Amino acid sequence: MTDTIADYLTRVRNAIRAKHRIVEIPSSNLKKEMTKILFDKGYILNYKFDVNEKNQATIKIALKYHPVTKLPAIRTLDRVSSPGLRKYAAADKLPRVINGLGIAIISTSKGVMTDKEARTQNVGGEVICYVS
Repeated sequence: MTDTIADYLTRVRNAIRAKHRIVEIPSSNLKKEMTKILFDKGYILNYKFDVNEKNQATIKIALKYHPVTKLPAIRTLDRVSSPGLRKYAAADKLPRVINGLGIAIISTSKGVMTDKEARTQNVGGEVICYVS
């Protein structure tokens, strides 16, 4: 597998479409940081970093749905930068997702953060994905 971030996003997207409560994903440091951002911004209910019986690190994500309408908190999850075509944005040209209602996850020299945090710290970086 060449694009593990696309695999992460696809697993979450497929679990949402299938109305699953929990999705299990192979872990990496970038995926852990992305999961923490999704939790902090209220897109997922909870998460857990775990090691399975084969001694491989995994992330278990509890997806968030509206209690009455059963609509998922994550409506769209789009990969922007890929291994074949990296997308970078300068600090003054960071993207806005749905005019500020969604988030863009940015990998910067100061760590993985949202577009709003990168704007306040005045840093640019690689645009990983859009979440709304």
